[in-house]
Amino acid sequence: MASAGNLKKGEFIRYQGDIWQVQKTEFYSPGKGSALMRTKIRNIKTGKNIDYTFKSQESVETVEVSSNEMQYLYKDNENAYFMDNQTFQQYEVPLSVIGDMVHFFKEGEVMYVYLYEEKALNIRPPSVVRLKIQETEEAVKGDTVSGARKVAVLETGAKVQVPLFVKTGDMITVNPETGEYGERAN
Repeated sequence: MASAGNLKKGEFIRYQGDIWQVQKTEFYSPGKGSALMRTKIRNIKTGKNIDYTFKSQESVETVEVSSNEMQYLYKDNENAYFMDNQTFQQYEVPLSVIGDMVHFFKEGEVMYVYLYEEKALNIRPPSVVRLKIQETEEAVKGDTVSGARKVAVLETGAKVQVPLFVKTGDMITVNPETGEYGERAN
C-alpha cells in the first residue's frame, strides 16, 4: 500500500479489481480542504484510459509488475505469442488487449511484455518500428499539394498514409500505437 500523493508515472496499482498503470499525475491543492492527486490511469487488460482523482492521503494498493524483454513470434485469431529470450518460455497476450498495434509487428522483433504472477498482461511496444513498403502508388508530377498523402501497404500487410515522395521498397518508421508515418529510414 502507498499513499496516493506519492504515485508516480509508470507505477502499477490495483483499482476496481483490475491492474492499472499510472500514465500521468498532477498534484492539486485547492484553497481549502485536502490535497488531491489527479491521475490518468490505463487498464492493463483492456487498454482503457480514465481520469481519476485520489485524495492525497488515500491508500492505494501498488502492484509489482515486471517488464520482460521478449521476442514476438506470431499471432493467430485470438492471441499474439511472445518468447522470453532467457528462459525460452512462451507467453500469449490477447489481441483484444494489444489492439491494432499487432499489425505493425514483424516476427522476431523484440519488445517488452508486462508480467504479473507469471501471466502476460500486456505489452509495451517500441516507440517506432522500421518497415518496408511493399506497394504504393507512384507520385504524379505536379501533385505537390502541401502535406499530400497516399496509402502504402507495408511488409506486415498494414496500410499507412505516407507522403508522396515515398516509393515502393523504401524503409520507413511507423509509430505502432498511432499507426502514423514517422520518416524514411535508411
